[in-house]
Amino acid sequence: MRFLSALFLLLTSACVFAQVPAKPIEIKAVVVTMFEVGDDTGDVPGEYQYWVEREHLDTVLPFPQGYHDLRLNKDGVLGVVTGVGTARAAATIMALGNDPRFDLTHAYFVVAGIAGIDPQMGSIGSAVWSDYIVDGDLAHEIDAREIPKDWKTGYVPLGKSTPYEQPRAARFGDDGIVYHLNPALVDWAFGLTKDIKLQDTPQMRERRQQFPEEAAKRPPFVLRGDNLSASTFWHGKLMNQWARDWVKYQTDGKGTYAVCGMEDTGTLQSLSWLARAGKVDIHRVLVLRAASNYDQQREDVTAAESLAETKIRQYSAYMPSLDAAYRVGHVVVDALVANWDKTRDHIPAQ
Repeated sequence: MRFLSALFLLLTSACVFAQVPAKPIEIKAVVVTMFEVGDDTGDVPGEYQYWVEREHLDTVLPFPQGYHDLRLNKDGVLGVVTGVGTARAAATIMALGNDPRFDLTHAYFVVAGIAGIDPQMGSIGSAVWSDYIVDGDLAHEIDAREIPKDWKTGYVPLGKSTPYEQPRAARFGDDGIVYHLNPALVDWAFGLTKDIKLQDTPQMRERRQQFPEEAAKRPPFVLRGDNLSASTFWHGKLMNQWARDWVKYQTDGKGTYAVCGMEDTGTLQSLSWLARAGKVDIHRVLVLRAASNYDQQREDVTAAESLAETKIRQYSAYMPSLDAAYRVGHVVVDALVANWDKTRDHIPAQ
């Protein structure tokens, strides 16, 4: 019996290793999305579907150690779905980085998803390139009903006793709290895409007029602003002010909050450690989020009423934001791939 068990394990291992190519596949670009609604093609899309269909990610690669099967096209573009939340994102990207089928040492990573947007910064349907990715989960917290009267929030940085206590550096360091992406690469990506025309709809135009901020009323556009990543889906004007203050605090005043996502610090954490192991280049990472909804209530509506309306696929700009993430992101991915003789060894604009 022991012999049969050992033989079975040997044969199973042989089958697994037989799937690993003799030479790893060199990947030029990894498109990182966070969710898909149903099938990868042919139905109501999530963040993945437009990339699969329009970039012809036709080769399906089993990926049981991650959230969702991978897809590859003939040009070396690899698509991945991380799953929702920082934990799934971190686990999926770490599994990808250690997959022996791929050579990711020269690959560019383009995170392309949807988000809520600060109406002070932009409008629904807009696409946002970020320089700073800031974690909104790692903290102490006191319920708002019990905070001291002179506190603006019950959220306290790790290792601190009061909100926004100085000096900022926490006892535990900055690891996992703030990620500063390569500014030269972000400059290049923004310059390449800033004039792209984005989809607009009557529903979006109507919703925009319900916000007083000038930026919120603009037709969709491509902008730069920073990203607060937190697995709690927060909403409302008071939480929005916390997000602005938190990003300013954690970046020493250098970052300006624009969009809220849920996974990006998990993705960046794994990529940082993979870079430390020599498996990826952390200077080749871009994060693009397109605004599916405002992160707070419109005028004459409470935060609770607004949150009740804010459900996936019911966002005011759900479909246009999916299109914007692809429409802007693919220009960068296609440029990197088309110029691989240069971009393989030299990061654009650096």
